[in-house]
Amino acid sequence: MVGATMTNNPRAHVAWAVAFAAAAGTIAVAGAQSVERGTVGPPAANEWVTAWGTAQQALGETAITNATVRLIARVTIPGEVVRVRLDNGYGTAPLRIGRATIAQRIQGPLVASGSMKPLTFEKSAEATIPPGGAVWSDPVTMPVFAQQDLAVTLFIPGSEVNPSQHTNAVVTSYRTPNGAGDRTSDGSRTPFTETFTATWWLKSVEVQSAMAGGAIVAFGDSITDGTCSTLDANDRWVNVLSTRLVLHQEAARAQAGSRAKLKAIVNEGIGGNTVTRNVQPAPDSLPGLERFDRDVLSHHGVTDVIVFMGTNDLRREASVSQVTDGLATIVKRVKAAGPRVFGVTMIPRHNVESSGTNTGWNSEKTRRRREVNDWIRTKAGFDAVLDFDAMVRDHAQPDLIHPPFNCGDGIHPSPAGYFAIGRAIPLSLFEPPRGAR
Repeated sequence: MVGATMTNNPRAHVAWAVAFAAAAGTIAVAGAQSVERGTVGPPAANEWVTAWGTAQQALGETAITNATVRLIARVTIPGEVVRVRLDNGYGTAPLRIGRATIAQRIQGPLVASGSMKPLTFEKSAEATIPPGGAVWSDPVTMPVFAQQDLAVTLFIPGSEVNPSQHTNAVVTSYRTPNGAGDRTSDGSRTPFTETFTATWWLKSVEVQSAMAGGAIVAFGDSITDGTCSTLDANDRWVNVLSTRLVLHQEAARAQAGSRAKLKAIVNEGIGGNTVTRNVQPAPDSLPGLERFDRDVLSHHGVTDVIVFMGTNDLRREASVSQVTDGLATIVKRVKAAGPRVFGVTMIPRHNVESSGTNTGWNSEKTRRRREVNDWIRTKAGFDAVLDFDAMVRDHAQPDLIHPPFNCGDGIHPSPAGYFAIGRAIPLSLFEPPRGAR
């Protein structure tokens, strides 16, 4: 059967050079992606909600030839029907998907017996995704649980195919050797002898669920991405918050007459990410202002957005006003779309001498961090502020990270620090407003 070509489908196509709305008007920015806007607000019955997602940031160096990859994604809420979104956002050539399946993962590349389902694309087993493009699979009836790992398996029949990827997934995925052919229906460990810790092509997993109350998008940099968290342990602050929410909301549902809904969490962090492009040295990933539509508004069922970035702008010599102006624009764009928006204070960053293109960190940048944090707390217009600065700083030396919470680089929290952050976030923030459905 001839595969579906996703070039002209408005739900599937993503163009690289687009115009996007900014505070000063409409600006054409190369490198941003235009994607159909998702839905915002609590979902009605049978509406899609993004239950897992990630931010693509680069074209990977691994070359895939006639091989099968098994990608691991942990959904954060349960559902009865699922679909996946695949992006070729950084690809330089059309990506052919020869066949695809989805299954419940047990451990490693092993999947649960009887759980594997074929994925189709406009009822075809194949799909071709143009450079900068995206495609959603057709819906699959398949029960999934909160905090369950799914295995999305793709056969890539092409030659020397470089993957569009999220680089630091902190999760192991699996592949066959090149030349192994189509192993998408094999649920065993046997053919998947190679591992990698990026996420290739998979942008999101969406569910339909009677229990879904919407999705929270965590929009940030490496501290959201999970630098210094533990490989395959899912111990980022986003994971801790997600687990707390599920337990709290399921307990509420167990009460007689409760109609509590479950909130998904989508991690859209990128290591090193900045708010704005106008910094030196130049950013090494698409700045927050430019990826906002792709990584926030393209998701479905978004009710809340947590914005946590700015430290990499200051490290790259940005002024206070550059950071606050950029964050203010993001706040306005979230509110214009409808979700609530929560701000996060920047955590301490220890002084580091400049080296090469790394401009380091010093007392002046700490002063700017404090000034931006004061603005976040008092003037930014967020619906609420999550004071991560107060959660992890050393109370004896408040411009430094508390030693047990410092992963060793003076920038990122340790796993204990991530846990402290995730544990301290008030769950009441994410309850639906009074009168909401």
